Amino acid sequence: MLWTNVAYAMGAGQPAGGGANPIASFVPLILMFAIFYFLLIRPQQKKAKEHKAMLESIKKGDNVVTAGGIYARVFEVQDDVLVLDLGETKVRVGRSFVSAVIDPKAKKDDKKPADKKAAKDADKKEEGKDGQK
Repeated sequence: MLWTNVAYAMGAGQPAGGGANPIASFVPLILMFAIFYFLLIRPQQKKAKEHKAMLESIKKGDNVVTAGGIYARVFEVQDDVLVLDLGETKVRVGRSFVSAVIDPKAKKDDKKPADKKAAKDADKKEEGKDGQK
């Protein structure tokens, strides 16, 4: 008698052959993987590839920033070691610790006051053409 109560409590179970499509249960999993791939994995791989190409293109005389935030000029290039000139001292750094190569000619936010004045004058001319202030 005790076993019959346990058997009824377990339930009838799934009918044979009458369940949901097993492929339909994998669709959300596949969609989540696709989202992770396009939003996380692929951009990270692209960034790593660009960083590797940048590290391989470092040559003597380049201005670089290390991962520790040190700005220096490359004095000598060896296999995986760069000798950086910090002014009066020279430091040996692993090539992989360079975070960026800086172009000294391209200064974005370094505008002189004369340039700002010229920009204001150009803005005033534009306002005068429209007839509004």
